[in-house]
Amino acid sequence: MQQHNTDYVGIDISKSKFDTRISGRPKGSVYEYTPDGMKQFMKVLQKTQPQLICLEATGGLERKLVACLHKHGFSVAVVNPRQIRDFARAKNRLAKTDQIDAHTIMEFAQVMQPRITPALTQIQQKMREFSARRQQASKMIIQEQNRLDTASDRDVAKMISDSIQFYKKQLKHIEKKLKELIDADEESRERSEILQSVPGVAGTTAALLISDLPELGSLNRKQIARLIGLAPTNRDSGTLRGKRTIGGGRVRIRNGLYMPTVTALNHNPRIKAFYKRLVENGKPKMVALVAAMRKLLIILNTMVKEGKKWEANVIKI
Repeated sequence: MQQHNTDYVGIDISKSKFDTRISGRPKGSVYEYTPDGMKQFMKVLQKTQPQLICLEATGGLERKLVACLHKHGFSVAVVNPRQIRDFARAKNRLAKTDQIDAHTIMEFAQVMQPRITPALTQIQQKMREFSARRQQASKMIIQEQNRLDTASDRDVAKMISDSIQFYKKQLKHIEKKLKELIDADEESRERSEILQSVPGVAGTTAALLISDLPELGSLNRKQIARLIGLAPTNRDSGTLRGKRTIGGGRVRIRNGLYMPTVTALNHNPRIKAFYKRLVENGKPKMVALVAAMRKLLIILNTMVKEGKKWEANVIKI
C-alpha cells in the first residue's frame, strides 16, 4: 500500500525569483522565475510529491507558476495575502524576508488546510488574460478622458483623443475575442448562456466569472460570498458591536459585479425588490448595494450549480 505523503510546500514569489520551503526540511530553496527555474522546481516536487502547495495571490504574478504546477498534476492553493499576514501576526512572527515568508506560507498550509484552487483550462486561461486586459484598457480610457478634460493645448488634446480611440478599438477586439473563446468551448458556452439569462449580466461579466471564478456552482452560498470578499465580517469585542464589513477575496470579481448589480437595480425584479426592501428598512444605500451584489452572486452560483437559466419565480434563494 502506497504511503500518503503529508509534505506541504510554501512559495513566496517575486518578479525575478521564487523562494520555497518544504515541510520537514531544515532550509528552503530559491529558484529563478524563468522556464528553467520552474523546470528545476518541478523535478524536486516530482520526487517529493507534496500533499499541497500554497502561495499567495500576487496580482497575477503567480499565474505562470500556478499553471505550471497544475500542468504537472500538483494540488495548489492560491490564498489571499491578508490571510498569511494575519497568520504570521498570530504566531508573533514580525521579521520578514522571502525565506521567512515561504516558511510562514508552508505552515499556513499545514495548519489551515486552505481550499484547493481548481486548474483552469487553456481557454479559461486565455479568457482570464483577455478579461484582465479589458479591465486595463477600460481604466486607461477613464484616465485619458480625465486628461482630455483638462488639456488646454489643441495638439496635446488630439494626441489624447487618438489614445482614447485606440483603447476603444482594443476593447471591441477584446470583447469579440472573448465571445469567440466562449463559443469555442461547450462548457463555457453553456455557463455563459446561464449567466447572461440574468437581467443585468452581460457577456463581459459572464466571461470574467467563467475565467476568474471556476469555483462558481461548486460552493455553497457562504463559501462563494467569502471567496469573493462579499461576506460581512463581524467586528465585535465584549459588549461592543462594531460595523459589519466586507473585504479581501477576489477584488476583480467584486469590482466586476458592481455595474451588473447597478443595472439589475433597474432591470432585475428580484434584485430591485431586495434592494428596495433593505433601504426602506433603514439600511444605507451603499450597504444595501453591497448586499444586492452578494444576492446576485448567490443567485448566479445557484443557477450554475443547478444548470438552470433565469426565471424569477424558479430560482429560490
